[in-house]
Parts: sequence; C-alpha cells; structure tokens
Amino acid sequence: MTNKEFLGIIKKESNPNDYNQYLKQLIYKKNSSDKKIAIFEVSNKYIATWIKSKFTHIIQNCFEIFDGTKPNIEIKIIGERKSKKEILIQMQKNETAESTMLNPSYTFDSFVVGSSNQMAYNASIAVSNKPGIQYNPLFIYGGTGLGKTHLLQAIGNFAIEQGKSVIYVTIEQFMNDFTFSIKNKNMEHFRAKYRKCDILLIDDIQFLSGKEQTQEEFFHTFNELHNAKKQIIMTSDRLPSQIAGLVDRLKSRFDWGLTADIQYPNLETKIAIIEKKSELNGIFLTKEIINYIASSLDNSIREIEGVLIRINASAALLNQEINLEMVQNLLKEQIKEKKEHIKLPDIISLVANELNIKPSDIKSKKRTVAVANARRIVIYLTRELTHNSMPDIAKFLGMKDHSSISKNIQKTNELIEKNENFKLVIKNLKNKIVNKEW
Repeated sequence: MTNKEFLGIIKKESNPNDYNQYLKQLIYKKNSSDKKIAIFEVSNKYIATWIKSKFTHIIQNCFEIFDGTKPNIEIKIIGERKSKKEILIQMQKNETAESTMLNPSYTFDSFVVGSSNQMAYNASIAVSNKPGIQYNPLFIYGGTGLGKTHLLQAIGNFAIEQGKSVIYVTIEQFMNDFTFSIKNKNMEHFRAKYRKCDILLIDDIQFLSGKEQTQEEFFHTFNELHNAKKQIIMTSDRLPSQIAGLVDRLKSRFDWGLTADIQYPNLETKIAIIEKKSELNGIFLTKEIINYIASSLDNSIREIEGVLIRINASAALLNQEINLEMVQNLLKEQIKEKKEHIKLPDIISLVANELNIKPSDIKSKKRTVAVANARRIVIYLTRELTHNSMPDIAKFLGMKDHSSISKNIQKTNELIEKNENFKLVIKNLKNKIVNKEW
C-alpha cells in the first residue's frame, strides 16, 4: 500500500475533522514496514502521541480493508533514527499484558498537580509505592476530561517499570471480554487473565450499571484480587453510592479503600497545565496566549490537549508563527458555540448566589454598594460570555439605555486593572459560568 492509497482509505474511514486535523499528517513508510509492523512519520512528538493513543485501531482497520493484515502501528518523528529491530524490542517490552494499552505520555511527571486534584494524585502515588497494601481499592471520581484516566494510566506505567503485571481496560472492554468468553465457553481464560494480574485498572466503572451478570463476575474478580492483596483502581464520573443499578455488595466493596475526587481546576492550575503540556511537546506559547487559552476554554484537560494539537498542527501545516491572532482565529468557532449556550438569567443566578444577594435585586432599582457591584459584574460577564448587545442587556436589567451599560463595563475594567482581589472574583465567576456551575 502506498501513502496515497493509505490516505485515501483513512479519509473514508474517519470523520472529516479527525482526518483534516491529525490523520492526513501521517506519512506511511512503506519501505520500512512489513506485515508485522507499519511505520509512520509525523512532524512532532505531540501529534505522534495523540494519534497513537486515539487512532491506532482506525489505522489498523485501513490495513485490514486493503489486504487483510493487522500490523502493529509505530509512529516516529520525522528525522528520528530508530531501526525496526529497536522498535520491535520496545514494543515487546511494553506488552506486559495482552490488554494493557497504556499511553506512555501519561506519567506522574507529566501530571499537573493543583488544589483540585491533590488528594487523588497523592493517593495514586501511595498505591503505586505500596500496591495492595494501602488504599485498596482506590476509587477516583470526577467530571469528564479532568485527568482520571491520566492518573489511572500513570499508576499502570509506574507499575510496569517495577516489573508488575498490569491489566488496564474500560469497563466496556471488561464486559465485551466477559460476553465473548461466555459465548465461546472460554471462561477459564477470562478468569486467568483478570485474576492473576498484580494491578487491575478499570476505567469508567459507572457503565457497569444495570449489567447484573457482569456485576456478578466482577464481584468475584474483585474478591479474588483483594484477598490476594492485588491492587484495584477504578475511575468513575460519580461516587459509588450515586451509581444507579449497581448492587449494594459492590458499592460496599468500592468503599473498602479510599475514594478520592478530582474537581474542576482553577485558573492558575489550567495555566500550569497548558504550560506543562506545551513544554513537554516543544510548543512555544507566550504568556498572553496561555492566559487567553486558559480563560477561553472549559476546564476539560482533554479539550486543552486537543486545542494545543490544533495550534501546533496549524502552525506546522501553514508554516507560520504561533501568535495570539492565529490562536484567536482557531478558537473563534469553539468560543462562539460556548457563548450560544450561556444565558443572561444563568449569569444573574450565579453572581447573586456567589455574592449572597437576591437575583431580583440585580434587576431592581436598588443602588446599594453590594447590589451595584453585583449588577456591574453581571453586565461585564454578559458582554464577555454571551452575544447580547448593550441595548439588549439594558432592556433586560431595566436600565436606561446602552450608555449605562458602557459606563458599567468601563468601571469594571478599571477595577480589574487596579484591584487584584476583584480581578480574581471575576475570573472565578467566569470559570463557573463557562462550566455551567449554576
């Protein structure tokens, strides 16, 4: 298969966004490849890691479509000197368990620690140092894209370096393995696979909800591992007690060890995450650009990673320097979409709650210092985060005209410049509105 043929197939097999942003950058090295291993090149480490972790199965599917083979996929950086023998040795070293597909970039060193994830990070370090002894099981929960999978795989990568056998799967993969084994009357192999590892890592355990037969099997797997002092770590988007359709005896076992949450990162942590991920992948961003990205995006680390890849890829493909204007243009549609989901009443509700005043006061004629301050903040945030015009805001708040709105915005900008505490209040409220915490 030539590179042109490969790109033609993968363009059809992937969605247009994935193809245009990432997959079309792949260069298939036919002369270096064979039926066992397919070697590709891309421009930088960041894109290589992303494609490897997200699109390996799609790339393999292209080969199955073309000639029925399913080679291992290796993605190198252009100019990187690594022989096929070295690649195979490294792949064999990483294959410590047949279902352990860990992202090598998910390590403790690459995880940015802040107040929102400190407990989960410390607990993960603790179980890595003393698996099966301290905090067993470890149950990490939190919203989507906040770093649960990163910590889970960091534990796995650390354990592999210590020579431990690791199984990492999503609960969906566990269920699929279970169903396949029943159908093929091969439960002995299934149980040997999941009950003889040193560390079991299960992602998205909440999807076990309502699956009675799988819950029964997982219950016995859990007991076998726990009794043998093998470490179990699970992630979920909610507490065990909040997972509907989960039998009580599993809920109680999930509570045997330690439950640690990951919360939304504050602005400072988001900035640190962007700085860290940019540094690790050789992307130079000015402080101005970093602050713009941090204040414009949701608190999803996954979204931040995606944006950094887009920025780097666009700069490489268009052969241009990364500057603020370029980043603003790239994020324009993304920010516009977010604004369309934010409504003025939601902003009023959140600001009133945070500042401990009645929402009705903000729309009233009251002129007390507290109410005037809250009203000013609502006006400023509405102009920042929505498409409402100044006349629209004036009408909604019962104010005279757009000039009143303009004066309030000007006053707010002056306070932001002069008063650091006020600036932090605005940033905090802005993050909560963007993340729909009302």
